[in-house]
Amino acid sequence: MSSPLNLLTCHFGDGLAVGPDLPAAAQAAVTQALAPLQGQRPDLLCVFVCGGDPATVHLAGIHAWKLAKARTTLGCSAGGVLGAGRGVENESAVSVFAAYLPGVRCTPLHLELVRTPEGAAVIGMPERREDDAVAVLLADPFTFPVADFVHRSHDDLGGLPLIGGMASGPHGGGSTRLFLDGHGMPAGAVGVVLGGPVSVHPVVSQGCRPFGPPMIVTKAEGNVLWELAGTPALAKLEQIVAGLPARQRPAAVRGLQVGVAMNEYAEEHERGDFLIRGVVGADHQQGAIVIADVVEVGQTVRFQMRDASAADEDLAQLFRQFRSQAGPVGGALLFSCNGRGRAMFPSADHDVLAVRAGLDTPSVAGFFAAGEIGPVAGRNHLHGFTASILVFGTGGW
Repeated sequence: MSSPLNLLTCHFGDGLAVGPDLPAAAQAAVTQALAPLQGQRPDLLCVFVCGGDPATVHLAGIHAWKLAKARTTLGCSAGGVLGAGRGVENESAVSVFAAYLPGVRCTPLHLELVRTPEGAAVIGMPERREDDAVAVLLADPFTFPVADFVHRSHDDLGGLPLIGGMASGPHGGGSTRLFLDGHGMPAGAVGVVLGGPVSVHPVVSQGCRPFGPPMIVTKAEGNVLWELAGTPALAKLEQIVAGLPARQRPAAVRGLQVGVAMNEYAEEHERGDFLIRGVVGADHQQGAIVIADVVEVGQTVRFQMRDASAADEDLAQLFRQFRSQAGPVGGALLFSCNGRGRAMFPSADHDVLAVRAGLDTPSVAGFFAAGEIGPVAGRNHLHGFTASILVFGTGGW
């Protein structure tokens, strides 16, 4: 729980500028983002840059740091950016999120993978403090073991929530750029640990709607589902899809996912209780389904469908639930999958507009990520096709 005295004076701002001159776009975006801070020096500045030349992307990130003079600045390159109520994909643009957080501790971090005689290890994580609330993490997927680090984080970091996304560059490996306090990082991951009197809450929308009943896995091997509730998995799926209304069947087949229950002791398993994983194949001869995660006998799973309607509905439901339990929102960082945007919705603006409306705040910025990081049911996970959101409050929650 945070101190309302400090948080009543918090201020947040966002900005976005488009144009081939990325340093000039960075200046415009920073100016927009700083305006709501009422002259206060930002404690946290996040800058996200989309551009075709990694060197120019680097210059834009450093230029934003120089202009804002924030106490902590981090950011990365991306295939698209979000801010000022807009989403811009595959076009030169800069988005900026600024936060004045009096009394809040912002501890920057740079994680690196190193080789030791005992094997590979990740170094650079600050020592955990009791009042650490969350860590924002931006990672280069080509040089940092994101999936393994996130998987191990619950135990290694004492349950510290992680939120963020994977950066991307215009030319794949070697073209990704990370920024941290005026330095360009060629590899690893950068971030910040927020601690002390800060009201923050992660919201992860996996963009799916459940269908069919929850089922116990009765036979599985690795990521192969052989039997569900004693029936061959593929036959069970076909049976459930056949029982759907005709208008829902195409969406169920086209956007088929599997949700793996995170709490086997829950009396009921509904939307939000499942970690969503993609279906990557099927063996029609043996009736098996292959998913993008390891499943075990005894786990509960439920089929899910993902499309624009389900994703929009999931965001709206999460925000209604959040607003019923939390106080006023000051701003939000948004990490939206690069498979969303125009690939899923009519407009690249969808997610940023949905977050602004659902949380009743204009200060939302972020980027289209190549993989999103966020907690589900109290454990950190690496996701795809999600919107991972870090919500900042204006008072004690």
